[in-house]
Amino acid sequence: MNETEPMLWQPHQQFMAKALLLAEEAASNSEVPIGAIVVKDQVIVGKGYNQVEMLSDPTAHAEMIAISAACETLGQKYLTGCTLYVTLEPCPMCAGALVWSKIDRLVYGASDPKSGGSGSLFNITSNHFLNHQIEVVQGILEADCEFLLKDFFKNKR
Repeated sequence: MNETEPMLWQPHQQFMAKALLLAEEAASNSEVPIGAIVVKDQVIVGKGYNQVEMLSDPTAHAEMIAISAACETLGQKYLTGCTLYVTLEPCPMCAGALVWSKIDRLVYGASDPKSGGSGSLFNITSNHFLNHQIEVVQGILEADCEFLLKDFFKNKR
């Protein structure tokens, strides 16, 4: 590792820390603790946390809410030039929505080997058969993201 590499990870860690705060908010509402933010030019333009239980809506994932909020903020349907930070690897539904949004980059914390759509189980975000591929960065604040999820489910059981 050269001396500049840690500096490249620093913005990722800062924004992932903000996504973790949203995940904690989800947990406080008895939702699976996942938080997501959309960033453009180092400014948060959309954010969300899981609201599946609260809204009785299986599509109310953190990523979907953050994507919608970012599109509303920017006044456009495509998120070119944006990065989505999320505490858990997106599911296939959310990965597909990210492709449709034409977002540039996905940064996630914990991998999801049971239903991940961005490299673990499926690789939707990098599928060359689709009309858009997304740069994926994984493992940012991974231990913190995993701990929050494991602790939530341990307390549920």
